[in-house]
Amino acid sequence: MPEKVKAFMKRKDIVISAKRYGVDALGAMAQGLFATLLIGTILDTLGTQLGIGFLAEPIATVKDVSYTVGGLASAMSGPAMATAIGYALHCPPLVLFSLITVGFAANALGGAGGPLAVLIIAIIAAEAGKAVSKETKVDILVTPLVTIGVGVALCAWWAPALGKAAMQVGSIIMWATELQPFLMGIIVSVVVGIALTLPISSAAICAALGLTGLAGGAAVAGCCAQMVGFALMSFKENKWGGLVSQGIGTSMLQMGNIIKNPRIWIAPILTSAITGPVATCIFHLEMNGTPVSSGMGTCGLVGQIGVYTGWMNDIAAGTKTAVTPMDWAGLILVCFVLPAVICPLINMVLRKIGWVKDGDMTLA
Repeated sequence: MPEKVKAFMKRKDIVISAKRYGVDALGAMAQGLFATLLIGTILDTLGTQLGIGFLAEPIATVKDVSYTVGGLASAMSGPAMATAIGYALHCPPLVLFSLITVGFAANALGGAGGPLAVLIIAIIAAEAGKAVSKETKVDILVTPLVTIGVGVALCAWWAPALGKAAMQVGSIIMWATELQPFLMGIIVSVVVGIALTLPISSAAICAALGLTGLAGGAAVAGCCAQMVGFALMSFKENKWGGLVSQGIGTSMLQMGNIIKNPRIWIAPILTSAITGPVATCIFHLEMNGTPVSSGMGTCGLVGQIGVYTGWMNDIAAGTKTAVTPMDWAGLILVCFVLPAVICPLINMVLRKIGWVKDGDMTLA
């Protein structure tokens, strides 16, 4: 790359790297989803299940479409994802605000696979906007025109295909899980669980692929195995603060310790390989709420709220008659009890053979 181009990109803070796009942007996109689609779903669920009038009843009507508070939040998921991505890419204000339009267009044209379209198109539009930002005396016109122009053009060109591709991949995973629940229960649970602990976003991945159904249930199992597993087996080092921060927050906090001693990751991964097929084969645990919930685990109990929301959706659709005791038993055992028992037991074996020792999982 010519030196002038390198200098220009450095001045514009345009960094083409896996970390910037696959970690920073993807993680920010998940936060945008959480603040809109996920919160909107939770608000709607609270409103309908607890009979809270101002949450259950429509508060706005746009072109004959009625929206609740949660519905309004969910409708803004595209703009929120794109803006969050722009924030992660250090976009100047005019670029950041212009991404609102880009996100809306990408999510709308991408259909059910909209999050993947938003991720790819928002990144390109953001970098294009950053490249021209403050380069002219009419920046207030040029920067939004370039950002929105590039973004919307790519939306019309790419978004439908990207959305279909994402949903096709997700459909294949879900189909394979239905066909081979044991094997795919292990694979999906382990892979999504690992993604949860890595500094990438398992929630954004599940959302981009539209991962629901039995595969979504396996994903929930894998995430819970990581979060509850690390929280319990590191209790000696981190006490109650660590239990809450990892069990209700994120197992990503252990990433620094994993780099120092990768063997501490063995117990949670093996646990997810056990709880995944338990979820798919024994309890037939399905996630039919929002796909983003499949990759959240016990973070704010979002995974469990998503499963419950799915039950309510199925009942409303007539595909499920009622929530059974077996449903509740499966949810509680897969998400909490089994990881809390299995993971520390495996870790005890690892401690006895000297692979894990005191202090290996102490949080900074």
